Amino acid sequence: MRWVIFVVLYVLMTFYSHQAVKVAFKSVWFQYFLIAMSFLVLGNFVYHWVQPSVGKVLSPSKSYALGFVLAFVSAELILVVFMLGEDIIRLFSATYHRFFTPDSSFHLPSRRAFIGKLAIGIAAIPFAGLIYGMFKGKYDFRVLSYTLEFDDLPEAFDGYRITQISDIHSGSFDNHKKIAYAVDLINEQKSDTILFTGDLVNNLAAEMDNWSDLFSTLKAKDGVYSILGNHDYGDYMTWPSAKEKVDNLDRLKEIQAQMGWKLLLNEHTSITRGEDKINIVGVENWGKGGFVKHGDVDKAAEGLRKEDFKILLSHDPSYWQEKIKSDEKHYQLTLSGHTHGMQFGIEIPGWIKWSPIQYRYENWAGIYKEFGRYINVNRGFGYLGYPGRVGIWPEITVIKLIKRKEI
Repeated sequence: MRWVIFVVLYVLMTFYSHQAVKVAFKSVWFQYFLIAMSFLVLGNFVYHWVQPSVGKVLSPSKSYALGFVLAFVSAELILVVFMLGEDIIRLFSATYHRFFTPDSSFHLPSRRAFIGKLAIGIAAIPFAGLIYGMFKGKYDFRVLSYTLEFDDLPEAFDGYRITQISDIHSGSFDNHKKIAYAVDLINEQKSDTILFTGDLVNNLAAEMDNWSDLFSTLKAKDGVYSILGNHDYGDYMTWPSAKEKVDNLDRLKEIQAQMGWKLLLNEHTSITRGEDKINIVGVENWGKGGFVKHGDVDKAAEGLRKEDFKILLSHDPSYWQEKIKSDEKHYQLTLSGHTHGMQFGIEIPGWIKWSPIQYRYENWAGIYKEFGRYINVNRGFGYLGYPGRVGIWPEITVIKLIKRKEI
């Protein structure tokens, strides 16, 4: 029934929004071409979405079908709004003249070409943006750099550099050259350590088969550390047996070890400089709203003291709000991901930072500070669902730790 409603609404929007095209373009063939494209996109979407699904996560073909539908729907919605607005004005104008102008019959004024062209021009913005996001935006990697000061940073780590990446989602990739460029870009930062905050795959460990050799080239003086995200557990698949699900997770852990990454499973490790040290604390996924809650920060930091300097890796930033930011052990810096910044939004540094995801997550992108503690929410390296990014670009974060100087 939902499919029928969607198809009917799509068809109605297509024909109604077509009124703007008719007044703006006189070429009948061009008008027919746009209608044909709209129905081709609809047919492609329906075809892919009625196919049997391997899991809850969209396959690449379904993702692209969704992306094209979103592009057309976004444009058609804007055209509908303009056409509906003009039709209301036309109706009021015709009614007024019918009753208040002598010897006047009820006659709707013609649609104006100017309104049609204006509507098409505005509708082209989200349409072009969503198409761009699918083919260019998702690989428009940005390096975002921050400098954070701490009173209790050990002296030997003054100036220490961290590169954070998150949400690789290797099962979505379709361009080896672009990913290789991004991996080189990570290495070019020459940070002291690289920290990955979860979601290496969409569903299956096998998704890394074509990518593990490439990601094994990530190198840093103090190594690469990682945690698990909600997608890494295989929870979005229907498994023939519980054992196969466990085997899939074990395989994913093996892959990270083979790549030279140190996977932290509710545990911590230390990086030393002479007699000074900082601690990398890694928790498994803990998320609100139905996401798995395997994370246990108390277990992960067992044996550490409040005054020890700690960098906590937690895939879902909701754990920071729930417990970490006010924990007695004082986690100076938390690194998270998970939100992707919804892969859609508007960011103009110093002016605006907006995405629909902010209505679900209080901490959704960038640096936040509460109780003298920081969290950075990485916007994600890969993509999921909609196969692109618009306004919220794939991110490589570089954080420089500075010891605050006494005045």
